[in-house]
Amino acid sequence: MFNNRPALRSRSVAGTKMGTSVDLFGSDTTDDINSDVYLIRERVQRKLLNDTDGNLNNTNESQLQQMIETSFNQVIVEENLIYTRNTRAELLNWVVADILGYGPLEPLLQDPTITEVMCNGPDKIYIERRGLIELTKVVFENEDHLMRIIHRIVAPLGRRVDESSPMVDARLPSGYRVNATISPLSLSGPLLTIRKFATTPFVAQDLVAKGTLTPGLVTFLKACSEARVNMVFSGGTGSGKTTLLNVVSAFIPDQERVITIEDTAELQLKQAHVLRLEKRPPNVEGIGEITIRQLVINSLRMRPDRIIVGEARGPEALDMLQAMNTGHDGSMTTIHSNSPRDTLRRIETMVLMAGLDLPLRAIREQVASAIELVVHLERLRDGTRRVVQVTEVQGMEGESVVMQDLFVFEQTGVQNGRVLGKLKSTGLRPKFSEKFEISGIKLPANVFDAGEQV
Repeated sequence: MFNNRPALRSRSVAGTKMGTSVDLFGSDTTDDINSDVYLIRERVQRKLLNDTDGNLNNTNESQLQQMIETSFNQVIVEENLIYTRNTRAELLNWVVADILGYGPLEPLLQDPTITEVMCNGPDKIYIERRGLIELTKVVFENEDHLMRIIHRIVAPLGRRVDESSPMVDARLPSGYRVNATISPLSLSGPLLTIRKFATTPFVAQDLVAKGTLTPGLVTFLKACSEARVNMVFSGGTGSGKTTLLNVVSAFIPDQERVITIEDTAELQLKQAHVLRLEKRPPNVEGIGEITIRQLVINSLRMRPDRIIVGEARGPEALDMLQAMNTGHDGSMTTIHSNSPRDTLRRIETMVLMAGLDLPLRAIREQVASAIELVVHLERLRDGTRRVVQVTEVQGMEGESVVMQDLFVFEQTGVQNGRVLGKLKSTGLRPKFSEKFEISGIKLPANVFDAGEQV
């Protein structure tokens, strides 16, 4: 049956210590084993196709796993391959993952400490762990192997990636966000990026433990959410904007009707009355696209109490501002920017993208009237994500929007590679603090004291 296949070396793995686990995904694999696993996989696949006459669609996953294990054991016996028990178990796991799952990426996706997986071609797989990027020893067999995994990821989602559509942005059933870019756009081979999200959504205490928030800031943001303050969460890529938005949105009272609008659904609100909308990309013919802006406009007809836009990055910013200005107080969104002031400039630019010939002053008046608070995050040099500025938008003064910092992170030094610092109050009270009194919310008396650590 296998005469046209390369022969597997019949041997005992004497160099592998008994009882030692050999990581077949790249960490301590011997070259001999690493070269064998692909051949074993091919022969197991061939046996599966022969046993099922090439039709695997009617076989459920548990049956397939059992068939793979049976075929795997037959191949091992036929080729007189002798491995330690642990190595044999890892070989089987690798073959199952490569046939049914995401191949070499499977253990990376299952590792809860990894937050991002980045494939720069088949032989350079990077991960982000605790905010820092590191190169792994995980590799694919070749570009075709990586492309098979990419197709396996996007096909069940009703998406495709090929020369005519070389870029795809999608969401896995687990909620992980996936981006794949291939030739001719990529000159480095197929590129795959998977952003992981916690299976159990973070709560405020988790972010306090990680240093992103302080207990005092949690109290303040909770009060802002309950008092229906319009908030924007800003920061760079990977700074934790969406995570913080998810945490703060958990403070929205349960009886309110909330609509979330996202590029790729990531928010996990637990309130009883939440409607989730997700943009739709164009189909194969290039038609049928539903944009974020269309969803925002549509949501206004759905009687929302609040609208939460996962990320504003285009002309939908204008409709978001209008929603905030027309009775949807307490709405929230995230913006990519480098500072709170830069956040407002970006919003002005995005409003201009709507194609309306609006004077700049009119846009700024809209921004100053709609947005009340900007919470800015940064990913610091040690990989930690922290709120570094909480800034109030006070209104217009002449042609400019007036902003004032309420809380600012002051770095005090670096110890053992970790950035040290404190989030301190500037001593200024926000103009919207009257909303707290109207809502019956009482903040600690010293929360706005100058120099007070929050």
